[in-house]
Amino acid sequence: QVQLAESGGGLVQAGGSHRLSCAASGRTFSNNAMGWFRQAPGKEREFVAAIRWSGGSAYADSVKGRFAISRDNAKNTVYLQMNTLKPEDTAVYYCAARGRTLLGTRPSDFDYWGQGTQVTVSS
Repeated sequence: QVQLAESGGGLVQAGGSHRLSCAASGRTFSNNAMGWFRQAPGKEREFVAAIRWSGGSAYADSVKGRFAISRDNAKNTVYLQMNTLKPEDTAVYYCAARGRTLLGTRPSDFDYWGQGTQVTVSS
């Protein structure tokens, strides 16, 4: 059974930094694309970042230059380093894994999802 477990959510002050982790179990995703999405109250789930097995990545315009996605294939883990956080970054952040090697940016591109972790940025 595939499981994605996010960790690292919490309360952060605006301008601060925070790192999220997502550990996968049940199968290896070292050859698959993985990503992060977020969902704020009353809004649709939106793409944040994605990374290929080789390290190639893509970002939403809203986080480009502030967030960095990385992965440790040996640990079957993906990370999201968030810097210069803004109140509008407040959301539940979800880790996702794709059954393919190519990057995806839509929720429908991904096959496996974590339960989400809350990140709240205070002003």
